[in-house]
Amino acid sequence: MTAIVYPLEIHSLVHAEFFDFVIIGAGGAGEAAAHLARARGASVAIVDRELFGGSCPFWACMPSKTLLHAASVHAAGGDYDWPAASARRDYMINREGTDAPSDAGHVRSLEAAGAVVIRGTARIAGPGAVAVSTEGSDPDRTLHAGHIVIAVGSNSTVPSIDGLESITPWTNRQATSTRTLPQSLVILGAGPTGVEMAQVYARYGVPTVLISPQSTINPKDHPRNSAAIDAGLRRDGVDVRTGVRATRIQARTAASGAHVVHLSDGTIVEGHELLLAVGRTYPLADLGLETIGVDASSGRVDVGSDLRIVEGVFLVGDPAGPEMSTHQSHYQGEFAVRIALGDDARPDYTALPHATYTDPEAAGVGLTLEQAIAGGYDAFEEVADLAATAKGYVAEASGHVTIVVDREARSLRGAFIAGPAASEVIHEAVLAIKTQTTIDVLADTIHAFPTTARVMGGLFSQALRRLEDGT
Repeated sequence: MTAIVYPLEIHSLVHAEFFDFVIIGAGGAGEAAAHLARARGASVAIVDRELFGGSCPFWACMPSKTLLHAASVHAAGGDYDWPAASARRDYMINREGTDAPSDAGHVRSLEAAGAVVIRGTARIAGPGAVAVSTEGSDPDRTLHAGHIVIAVGSNSTVPSIDGLESITPWTNRQATSTRTLPQSLVILGAGPTGVEMAQVYARYGVPTVLISPQSTINPKDHPRNSAAIDAGLRRDGVDVRTGVRATRIQARTAASGAHVVHLSDGTIVEGHELLLAVGRTYPLADLGLETIGVDASSGRVDVGSDLRIVEGVFLVGDPAGPEMSTHQSHYQGEFAVRIALGDDARPDYTALPHATYTDPEAAGVGLTLEQAIAGGYDAFEEVADLAATAKGYVAEASGHVTIVVDREARSLRGAFIAGPAASEVIHEAVLAIKTQTTIDVLADTIHAFPTTARVMGGLFSQALRRLEDGT
């Protein structure tokens, strides 16, 4: 481990607490940073004002995926009613018989690794200093560090809509933790959270309306992925509205007691609950960043390629971008520690996968054809209609597999899948892009039959023939 030298003025303090790393936020990025730092022999204090483990295990990834699984079984006629699904979800998030989950397992893991775990509100108090308050008190503890890692995650964005202040909307927290099915549901925003929750509730018989201000749902994904998810939601009874946004909300004015939501196209929809899924906001404004010369008034800060925002301070996870996912957060948390300890390393996002766990699943990595061409690559696309393949026949599945190929490099630039096991199959393309494996090698790789991976393997062979023919 590289030795960390503290400023002379810090050494002169009496009764101060010194750590190689002070980590603000104990979600996926913070935990990953803490565990690697301890494994490398560094001293660590990690601070969070709420649940250690962050959103993913309690309010986001884990509960949403177990509810999606239960809804899938229920939709197929299986014995998995809502009480059973809710109970299983409570088990998953350590909330059996209580209102709030228990994060004791995360705390035990960090303490077993040798980290100092502090539950409180942290604020940077100048270079190398973090003030911690508990229960709203004035700062009662000052931590000094060679390096500070900010890993505060993100919160659901609350949009400015006339009348929204008159209701108590849901965020992902309520959507993933409610024990009672809503009578009806309107979801504002059709990204991964919106589409996944829409399918859960529609499959349990809840009248569900999904509102997307974009022309498609899940708009940041490949258009074929978005279309496949759209078809799946409509099949399950979701009322999908695209190209419109909420302009006004009237609380409990419908005859049924539901909220009335006015849309920009002049229509109205009704929902007893309203789920906000329009984006995420980064809680940076109250972190004391101004004490180290960083302006966070816009809600964002500039992050270097080495994850630093100033010398000795790293920003990781959702606020660092380029995307928001648990796997990216883990990756960045570890890289911040590696860089701080002197490793010659920089994060590489060229093979950063994303996945949406609806039915059908959708996943992707790298560049679309349009993005590749705009980036100056001589690229082409190969596409398979999954319904017309052996996998589509045996699984009665629709969707697609798409690859984007760089002619000059004879390698993948992107891959996108909607269909069975998309979130698993995509990792062959992730590895191929990461290692710049050539199409020649990929086409010569045997893929088990009949799988979605086999469909992608067929596209590799098609791409190789095209490269050899010069077309």
